[in-house]
Amino acid sequence: MPRSQPAPSTAVVAAACLLLVVHGLGRFIYTPLLPLLVADDQLTVAQAADLASWNYVGYLLGALAAIRWHSPQQLRIAIPAALGLHCLTLLGLTQSNEYASLLAMRLLNGVSNGMIFVMVPALLMEWLAVRQRLALSGLAYLGVGCGLVLSGVLANPPALDLHAATRWWPAALLSLPLAVWGAWILSGMALPPEQQQQTIAKRPLFDRHSRPLFLAYAGAGLGYILPMTFLPLIASLQLGSQHPLVSQSWLILAFATLPSAWVWNKLGQLMGDRNALISNYAIQGISVFAALLLPSAIGLPLCALLMGSSFLGAVLLTQRLGRSLQPNQGPRLSAALIALYGLTQLLAPWFARLWLDMGGQLPDTLWLGAIALIWSLLWMLTVREPSSASR
Repeated sequence: MPRSQPAPSTAVVAAACLLLVVHGLGRFIYTPLLPLLVADDQLTVAQAADLASWNYVGYLLGALAAIRWHSPQQLRIAIPAALGLHCLTLLGLTQSNEYASLLAMRLLNGVSNGMIFVMVPALLMEWLAVRQRLALSGLAYLGVGCGLVLSGVLANPPALDLHAATRWWPAALLSLPLAVWGAWILSGMALPPEQQQQTIAKRPLFDRHSRPLFLAYAGAGLGYILPMTFLPLIASLQLGSQHPLVSQSWLILAFATLPSAWVWNKLGQLMGDRNALISNYAIQGISVFAALLLPSAIGLPLCALLMGSSFLGAVLLTQRLGRSLQPNQGPRLSAALIALYGLTQLLAPWFARLWLDMGGQLPDTLWLGAIALIWSLLWMLTVREPSSASR
């Protein structure tokens, strides 16, 4: 007997839980953990940048795999497999203080993150489109905001004396039940045969309409990832390891992220996704310039507030705008956009490591992010607003 389809709201919550697990508890918990792991003498600053790079390599590989495994039948196998890999790597991180094994675990964790971050929202968008509820799709990214808040708490939970590898235990234990429940709900989401055929249409991903969107999104990946990875560590270097902003900067960013998916989802409906994206990139650029040009005690929390309130909006608006520009590309388009995003994210910590090796200071690497976000803003001005008929 076939399972009944979940309610749209239940499907959105399940997708949000999975993004919470892989992005909040798998990927970005590394940011508030960074100064702690360095203080524990588990990592040096340069090793921390390398670990970030390997995680982004995995993220890129996972997104590229999603371009290949994009049909609904393949997603039903790939999503649970990627979730299993995510949970295993988090458990592995709790057991090792060896640098080589940490690199391997962060690489594999990135693979699972890239796959889930592409596949789950893409499947949800197609499923909601059949039900004419596509506007709900952006709300799945609320899970990322919740995950960032949880990561700020779980990185250094009160009343628990954790050190080095054991700092990963809270995230690992919470990930298991959420991953199982989310996977179970998504396994009941079925697309009609005609919609399955539409999602695997073989047409060029890059054309005169989508190319500027891709180029803008490339800059966004490079622009946001530097403060998202290094902001607490930069606070530690500029203000001292005991300064409250070392932990508070991440919590400010995380709490600002909480409502951002809903806000940008709504702004996209009111202003059009293109116009909302232009505003979004302007705010992200201002956030990075605040960290660069204002005194650290003012600029860093302002950067955290503005970046936290905007970066998720770029993701959900770009995914929905891309689908509007090429309605039948579905999961392939999502995967290609995230793969490009992943590639530019990978370049950012690599450039940071090069700069450090040349004797530069970590905070100065934010200039690269500022330039990248100006690039994104300029390219977005050339993207056309899709006709209402294609939405």
